[in-house]
Amino acid sequence: MAIRHIALFRWRDDVAPEGVTRVQEHLARLPGAIPELRAYSFGPDAGISDGAFDFAVVADVDDEDGFAAYRDHPEHQAALGVIRPMLADRAAIQYTLGDAK
Repeated sequence: MAIRHIALFRWRDDVAPEGVTRVQEHLARLPGAIPELRAYSFGPDAGISDGAFDFAVVADVDDEDGFAAYRDHPEHQAALGVIRPMLADRAAIQYTLGDAK
């Protein structure tokens, strides 16, 4: 069964827009580098609701093995190397995609 991974980031107060641009550049490379990704999107918060996280990543893969391949891929790890020093907070979830009841 397909799995959706969602990661939410809250940036530290000292993170500049250039840092977020660098994150986006790294993340934009991942769909071409990681064949297990079936769908991939990311972007900054739209700013329409107070208390939201600053940035989100959504990745769909076929199964747990696909998620592990994404998680452990060197290009993903390189992106995390840019992201981690910028983080004030992070939340993540992986759930299976299926028919809604």
